[in-house]
Amino acid sequence: MSGTTAAPTRARPRPFRQFIVKVHGRCNLACRYCYLYEGPDHTWRTRPAAAPAEVLDRTADRIARHARDHALTALSLVLHGGEPLLAGAGTLARFTDTVRARVPEGCAVHATVQTNATLLTRDRVALLARHGIRIGISLDGGNATLNHRRVDHAGRPSWPAAARGARLVADHFPEAYAGVLTVVDPTTDPVGTYESLLTLRPPALDLLLPHGNWSAPPPHGGEYGDWLCRVFDRWWSAGRRETRVRLFEECLALLLGLPAATESLGLAPFDAVVIETDGSIEQVDSLKSAYEGAAETGLDVFRHDFDQALAHPGVAARQAGLAALAGRCRSCPLVPVCGGGHYAHRYRAGHGFDNPSVYCADLQRFIRHVAARLAEEGGAP
Repeated sequence: MSGTTAAPTRARPRPFRQFIVKVHGRCNLACRYCYLYEGPDHTWRTRPAAAPAEVLDRTADRIARHARDHALTALSLVLHGGEPLLAGAGTLARFTDTVRARVPEGCAVHATVQTNATLLTRDRVALLARHGIRIGISLDGGNATLNHRRVDHAGRPSWPAAARGARLVADHFPEAYAGVLTVVDPTTDPVGTYESLLTLRPPALDLLLPHGNWSAPPPHGGEYGDWLCRVFDRWWSAGRRETRVRLFEECLALLLGLPAATESLGLAPFDAVVIETDGSIEQVDSLKSAYEGAAETGLDVFRHDFDQALAHPGVAARQAGLAALAGRCRSCPLVPVCGGGHYAHRYRAGHGFDNPSVYCADLQRFIRHVAARLAEEGGAP
């Protein structure tokens, strides 16, 4: 069985607006918890380490055609890996320039590279900044202790190099600083972790739940919601916006009835697609935490356009909103905010993705807490 929820009938798919391009498929780190390289999917092993020039060229063409066919006025280009800087900052700059040159006039290309920051140097950051590529950094916190699991292939800590890179961007290229992405670890002090990240002066934080599912549950079940609540209270009570926290802002917007969605919240149609180093068109990497081949579509940029990927059952299911959720989710009063949770977190072997999130209790705890704090301020809908 494919493990994909059957897609309800829908009138018209939402075009892709986020193109995640794997410019390099390997990483210079060997983080002990990495779902991509240590998880059940091993398809990365058979793909080229770096995306060949012909893959990048064809990808630029396909993105431009999708933008033209759907009259997009803006799109997001995410340069990803692995560690994308292994491909060279010059490759990232040239590819981004190529995409911008080929999309229709009036279509803005918002480019970001997601990096572990260990390979950032002044020259590389300056080059990325000149080409309008913002820099997102993945870390477990703002000090060596919190990053102890982020090591290189020889087991050496990555923090010294990552800290230098993050501070270089914050100190000298703030206009190119997209923010920091951190996976929630409930064994850490939530407020201490948040405040350590503030020392890196990120303009935004993404707090992500680790990729687990019903067949491979996350450790420390039930503690993630409490962790998020404590960070929310620290952020909410600061008296000023020290940084944006996307999960918090999106939750507040959804509670107020405003349009908003992340992968973890909301019912808005998902609009991201991945291009692998061999040109394969895939669903997002998080699905690889479920089982071997979960992200595959059978399509590639040499033979298929992105409209064909929109017709894939897995993509259709993620765009079907409420109709694609498990019955228990559809009847839940929190569903407009929760949205069923992250798609990858719904998987159960033998039942596919037609389940509530494995983090259902944590999400309920967090959403109800945010709603209560909002009501205290007189902002309840």
